[in-house]
Amino acid sequence: MENKTKQTLKEIKPMFKKIYKSAFKYIKTNILFFTFLLTSVLSATLVQLFTLKTLDISPLLANIGFILIVGSWGYFIKPKHQFKYFFTWSIIVTICCFINSMYYTNFLSFVSFSLLKTSTQLSDVGDAVVQNVMEAKDFIFFYQIIALICVNHYLKKKQYFKRVSKLENGKVRALNTMAVGIIVVGMFISTLTSTDISRLNKQWNREYIVSKYGILVYQVNDLVATVQAKLNPLFGYDEAAKKFREFYSEKEQEETKDNEYTNILKGKNVIMIHAESMQTFLLNQSFNGKDVVPNLKKLASEGMYFSNFYAQESVGTSSDSEFTNSSSLLPASSGTVSISYFDRDYVTTQKLLKQKNYYVFSMHGNNCSFWNRQALHKSLGYDYFYCYNKDFNIDDVVGLGLSDKSFFHQAIDKIKKVQEEHDNFFGNLIMLSNHTPFNNKGQAYSDFDVSYHYQDEMTKEEKIAPYMEGTKLGYYFKSAHYADEALGQFVKELDENGLLENTVLVIYGDHDAKLKKSEYLRLYNYDYKTDTVLSKDDPNYHDIDYYEYEMNRKVPFIIWTKDKTLQKKIKGEQTKVMGMYDIQPTLGNMLGFKNPYALGHDIFSTDNNIVIFASGNWITDKVYYNHSKGEFKLLDPNEAVNMDELKELDEYAEKVKSISDSIIVYDLIKENEEQKVTMKENSE
Repeated sequence: MENKTKQTLKEIKPMFKKIYKSAFKYIKTNILFFTFLLTSVLSATLVQLFTLKTLDISPLLANIGFILIVGSWGYFIKPKHQFKYFFTWSIIVTICCFINSMYYTNFLSFVSFSLLKTSTQLSDVGDAVVQNVMEAKDFIFFYQIIALICVNHYLKKKQYFKRVSKLENGKVRALNTMAVGIIVVGMFISTLTSTDISRLNKQWNREYIVSKYGILVYQVNDLVATVQAKLNPLFGYDEAAKKFREFYSEKEQEETKDNEYTNILKGKNVIMIHAESMQTFLLNQSFNGKDVVPNLKKLASEGMYFSNFYAQESVGTSSDSEFTNSSSLLPASSGTVSISYFDRDYVTTQKLLKQKNYYVFSMHGNNCSFWNRQALHKSLGYDYFYCYNKDFNIDDVVGLGLSDKSFFHQAIDKIKKVQEEHDNFFGNLIMLSNHTPFNNKGQAYSDFDVSYHYQDEMTKEEKIAPYMEGTKLGYYFKSAHYADEALGQFVKELDENGLLENTVLVIYGDHDAKLKKSEYLRLYNYDYKTDTVLSKDDPNYHDIDYYEYEMNRKVPFIIWTKDKTLQKKIKGEQTKVMGMYDIQPTLGNMLGFKNPYALGHDIFSTDNNIVIFASGNWITDKVYYNHSKGEFKLLDPNEAVNMDELKELDEYAEKVKSISDSIIVYDLIKENEEQKVTMKENSE
């Protein structure tokens, strides 16, 4: 056996020697390429270390694969001219790494090409950029350019390129290098999950994308998304503009009637609260006699509560809801407004209130750049955006940012200052702590008990069954309870500081918790005696079908005021179906403003409201319609089905989605307003 092993080693040794010589020869005749490869990958890795403080295999593979494929094209160039190609790419990589390292220091996020229009603002704060943003570490990335220049100078001195040109078959090396790059990319892709791919498409969480894909893939993807948004308006403008004019010409003919709520809130301050992932069913959910969201439930009972209110978000989730709430338009069908179309002219609640001398501001405990809010909020018309790494003391971090309790507490002094300096104000406060994922890591939960307490029939002793403890939905209840506690604390502090005297609170859920249908089975089918879920054959089993799940995604919408006289008028449950795009026209009627381009309706001025979802589905008080399948569910079994009416409503839903997209992509409101001004000037 020992002799056989020695013989095998003796046979293998020459093979390894041959491989070693071939590899050494390959590297020796590709020095410039390997210098470019190693320095580029090192720079990209340093960005990861300087910013996210992580070093993972996934982004490393992505960076290596990307540089191999980019570098392979250099072999199509003669050796003596390859330096120009690799040097150009080295400059690009260096600038990318330098700017992102510097940008992250100040904004805790990464640079986007979509922000180029706002780069002119830096001229006003040049000194601050040098003093507060640039650090010594950022300049280390220029070593790559210096290294390539030095290596190239040395190789030229040694007549390297003349020797290599006799040995190198450019096309073969290009294809081989590209093949290796593709293999590495394949290895990288195998590390990704569906969530990773989805987030790359959405481009909203830049830190997450860089942590998974590396800085180079992130920047290329960002460039593609930005260019796509710029190219879309080049096609189909004339047809879109024609349909836009026809749609609003018909809309102008609709009679707008005053109602009992017209101007009822005129002159009132408004504090709007964006309740992260808060769903309506929570208001009726309790455990062992204790409500999950007692404060929200109390506000709903004292104010005007819209119990059939739906968010209309798409892939932009929270940012979509902010946009739709502000503009009464639907989210973009492709991409997100916050990333790709934030620089359009929209008629927003913020801008309309500014015309009435309101000071409008927003607050959020998340990073300023998440969902590109710095740029989006400016575009929506906010005077100022208070955010995580700019305006708040980070004393209690939960999940993605500042805890709701600390956020609301710190907001009080800021609102007091706004009230002292302005006659009227509108503020939108965006909650954060009740954000997915719902688990026992990185989130602040109260000690809210979601187990099941019962009395043993035999011993009469109290026993406890786990029920929702340890489940994702159970953690959601705990998280929502914490957020509700923060909300209750905020309302109390507002009152104690005299900030509710001339103020109305408007609370809306931005979207559902994004929990799967299966997460609810235990809630409705729990057998506490056996600590199991009932089988489908059990007569007490509650099946959750598609339509029940979809309609359970509705979120709360509440208008509340401390004013007892006003409370008598703005009170009670409103059961009409209502969507996020109906907030602006409904509040506008109450506050005394109107957006002629609103796609939603004042809920008190319409009898047959329709809520259109990003999927193309829609709901009325009578029916939920699944557009893709052409199926529907009658909400009242006694209601007769009118197929012609369903077809007409479905066509209307498609038209509204198309008009909204056209406004967003082609900036049609701006075009239309400019045409009005021109016509007026010509007539004069």
